[in-house]
Amino acid sequence: MWEIPPGHRERLAALGTPKAFDPGHRVFEEGQPADRFWIIRTGTVLLDLSGRGGRRVVVESLGAGDLLGWSWMVPPRQWHLGAECAGPVRVFEFEAEQVRRTCNADPELDRAMCHYIAGVVAHRLRSARVRLLEV
Repeated sequence: MWEIPPGHRERLAALGTPKAFDPGHRVFEEGQPADRFWIIRTGTVLLDLSGRGGRRVVVESLGAGDLLGWSWMVPPRQWHLGAECAGPVRVFEFEAEQVRRTCNADPELDRAMCHYIAGVVAHRLRSARVRLLEV
């Protein structure tokens, strides 16, 4: 998938904190402030939308190496979806404000992050379009 170039990857990795989530853990909820993001190390996280009657509809499944959360980068910085762990999940967690400050101080890192996130968003939009055509 998309990757951040090695020099920038190490710089970002220094900002990450290893975390573990239990099965069923709600990582974030649609509409809440987006103040962090994660890179999934192991496990599966399901992205969902609130459907009719409050029922959650899974729209995407993410796994090892995937970015979980991009809403922190774009105002109004609120989650567009919800996320729940399908089983045990291990991640690197990043505080959005700290990453934004670091990117603001380093235009090359900022550009690399923007390209990375734009690639992730474009891929997810294409995947959603394919799933809609199948319905």
